[in-house]
Amino acid sequence: MEFLVLVIFVLGYLFIALEHTFHIDKAASALLTGTVCWGLFVTGVHEVPSHLAADFESFKAGLTSVPPHALNYFLEHRLLHHMEDISSILFFLLGAMTIVELVDAHEGFSVITDRIKTNNKVRLIWILSILTFFFSAVLDNLTTSIVMVSLLRKLVDDKEMRWIFAGVVVIAANAGGAWSPIGDITTTMLWIGNQLTSDVIIVNLFVPSLVCLLVPLGILSVTMKGEVSRPEASHDVKDPTSPGERKLVFIMGVAGLLFVPVFKTVTHLPPFMGMMLSLGMMWVITEIIHRSKNHEDRDQLSVIGVLRKIDSASVLFFLGILLAVASLQEIGHLITAASWLRDTMGNVYAINVTIGFLSAIVDNVPLVAASMGMYDIAPATSEGWEGYFMQNGVFWQFLAYCAGTGGSALIIGSAAGVAVMGLERIDFVWYLKKISWLAIAGYLAGAGTFWLMFH
Repeated sequence: MEFLVLVIFVLGYLFIALEHTFHIDKAASALLTGTVCWGLFVTGVHEVPSHLAADFESFKAGLTSVPPHALNYFLEHRLLHHMEDISSILFFLLGAMTIVELVDAHEGFSVITDRIKTNNKVRLIWILSILTFFFSAVLDNLTTSIVMVSLLRKLVDDKEMRWIFAGVVVIAANAGGAWSPIGDITTTMLWIGNQLTSDVIIVNLFVPSLVCLLVPLGILSVTMKGEVSRPEASHDVKDPTSPGERKLVFIMGVAGLLFVPVFKTVTHLPPFMGMMLSLGMMWVITEIIHRSKNHEDRDQLSVIGVLRKIDSASVLFFLGILLAVASLQEIGHLITAASWLRDTMGNVYAINVTIGFLSAIVDNVPLVAASMGMYDIAPATSEGWEGYFMQNGVFWQFLAYCAGTGGSALIIGSAAGVAVMGLERIDFVWYLKKISWLAIAGYLAGAGTFWLMFH
């Protein structure tokens, strides 16, 4: 049974990685993989796995009477335990995506983008990359890449040059997301899982992430020449909002997202609670400022209207893949993998650099979820190897950096890359030739910077 679950997981992963070849959405493959893995595990297990024996005894001790199918009740309890963590991530994502879509519906991002006037290639790529780097930390790398591609279409007319800019946007978005607790789903998972605290993420990962971006920008500053040509602007589109409304919603959106870590620090409640509070405030205020408009305009600018645009398939993808990884954790495969990595490499830096490169081939979400399942948070007094795995330990910090930025090496290696690939129809091989070496140079430079800082 254990081997069969692993086979199903690998097959599911194959369909996820090759969704464009099989023409099956990765969310469908992930949901099937997650549910089938759990179904096989629960129906195929006849005795509690050895690593769960102590938990099983504690579970039975808490029951008033032990039912005939105690093991099945215990496994259901374990599933619901995982769902507690998974739901926190999904509701956090849903709230964040809704806030960003609401700002975009009000054209709030034009508050910044309208101020970009230069046509010089080098100057423009620096401005856009720095904007992407900090936008990604506040919003998230997926949303930021979508926003920046929309901006690029207004700023760069030539397709080949726009692809180069878009490739650098992928690098900048992933680098920016790595040093913020809300900038990348993998960093968010480590934050919500209490492996890392928000202050450590920001302070310790900012410099390596910045180096990861500056190295490709430095190379392009030498090789790029000339100016970009802008497409002809259209003046026939009616603005859905006034300048004052755009500024108000933009400020509310950014402030609401920045408020989430503060809320968690003050209340110690899960981050999704702060995100839902921010969303609720924006919902009320936007309903008030648009109450006098006609129904059609008000519907497009309301949270209810925006919810129709949310990429719910991505939310279901995360649900499925996190369920699948949880099943491997319960069976014990992740403990075996952790022992193999430790015995083979014996170095937390080598392990994480490897995970980073793997995230360019397979999705970084299950890789980080697997790492969280492979290694427990060590006590604060731990020393030696175990000391790397205590809360805010070097392993978790470097994992956040590597998993967040390593995916830039291939365009299918990150959510930001997949989004840009879909929007701009960028060819996989073109990205491999033109952008991958820049991304790898930046990734290794940032990894080296982290090693020098904390080794």
